[in-house]
Amino acid sequence: MHKRRFDLIAFDWDGTLVDSTALIVRCIQDACRDVGTAVPSDAQAGYVIGLGLIEALRHAAPELSADRYPELGRRYRHHYLARQHRIVLFDGTLAMLHDLKSRQHLLAVATGKTRLGLNDALGRAGLHSAFDATRTADETAGKPHPRMLQELMRELGVPPERTLMVGDTTHDLQMALNAGCASVGVSYGAHEPEAFHALRPLHVAHSVRELHDWLLQHA
Repeated sequence: MHKRRFDLIAFDWDGTLVDSTALIVRCIQDACRDVGTAVPSDAQAGYVIGLGLIEALRHAAPELSADRYPELGRRYRHHYLARQHRIVLFDGTLAMLHDLKSRQHLLAVATGKTRLGLNDALGRAGLHSAFDATRTADETAGKPHPRMLQELMRELGVPPERTLMVGDTTHDLQMALNAGCASVGVSYGAHEPEAFHALRPLHVAHSVRELHDWLLQHA
């Protein structure tokens, strides 16, 4: 076994550990349709995944007046809650987390979800005990601001050079860069991997199996 390079590995949630990207895109589009504003394309809706909810909807529906963002948020939640039972972990996620824990890595979640949403998702996946700490967008600064990662590092006593962020969006990788942390991108989530290279990830994985193997060999 190689010497461990990172003590803390922080994961994004949607599109990184769980297969939720397409469902979130549909929910954003349906919410926009409900309130009568222009419906974003798949690419436009996918781009905002990982941001805090209201910020994401603001980007997805730029023509909507600000006083209607809460209404748009309510319609998004309505559609999401009706479909969340369809969301599953990517194949291989549980094995990957188990192997990382067995090597004494600290594990965290840094997500654009709300605290209520993440707690519910962790419960559904049976993963509450898998993570040493978690942060959500409604309890700290949203991505790509570094505060989410900074708070996790402070809570767990790990410096930036010993922390790795894993995510499927440029928001995740930019947050890592802003926090002085290394990152790994995954190409099977919300953003096209061509956009990752300028943010200097150590690796871009094209499946959970590849991510698992890379982490065991290099993290």
